[in-house]
Amino acid sequence: MVIARRGKASLSNQAKSVDIRKVKRSCKTCSLAELSLPRGLSKDELNTFSEGVIQQHPIHRGDHLFRAGDNFRSIYIVKSGSLKVYINTPDGSEQIVGFHMAGELLGLDGLDDQFHTCSALALETTSLCELPFNIIEDLCKQYSSVYRELCAAMGREIVERQAMLLVLGKRSAEERIATFLLSLSKRFNKRGFSGNEFNLSMSHHDIANNLGLAPETVSRQLVRLHEENILTVEQRHVQIHDAEMLHELGGNRSDNSERAAATYAG
Repeated sequence: MVIARRGKASLSNQAKSVDIRKVKRSCKTCSLAELSLPRGLSKDELNTFSEGVIQQHPIHRGDHLFRAGDNFRSIYIVKSGSLKVYINTPDGSEQIVGFHMAGELLGLDGLDDQFHTCSALALETTSLCELPFNIIEDLCKQYSSVYRELCAAMGREIVERQAMLLVLGKRSAEERIATFLLSLSKRFNKRGFSGNEFNLSMSHHDIANNLGLAPETVSRQLVRLHEENILTVEQRHVQIHDAEMLHELGGNRSDNSERAAATYAG
């Protein structure tokens, strides 16, 4: 799936290799610009940035964007759809470490030793923008704002991982489910969608794997929340009726817990 070529070619040479006619929408007019790496860039910086973006063909449910062990060449911005990111455990099973939605970056795991340490699989038809990293490196040298945004993106990854450790290490099953749903609600709302009514692209099994629970526990907790009229769950469609109660069940009464709910599952 990775299109970018390896090597340390200059920005101008790489930009020439990109067929601009295939770029259907510039970063400047993209509705997700304020959520992803281009945010905060000036008009000229955005124009230069968008020249290096490769608009990929959509990948479909069950397709891998990259696998653990693949060469690191690019980072990606999700335009639409969603993916799960997982690692393979020594016993041959998988551990889901996060879900990525529209406007979010992924692929940063390859920055360390130039190989991906995890795999990214589409949960539904998903469109992405590919950013070859040698172009990003040149842009960081040319524009300090791009460098700051990349550092901020890596910082958010760290905060999200810390929030995940908090949820898995200190929360009950009820609190984990409530915090997970609140996280999705906030992320949908941030993207201009309803935070009270949305569809789950991930299965109960994937949610359970991510939260360190049994699938039966996830189903049982959702049924209980449904019975108490805190939310309605119909297959994968969720409608939140009492967000305040969901916050209480999630233990999100302090600033730290609010932050965990806002960042978890990214």
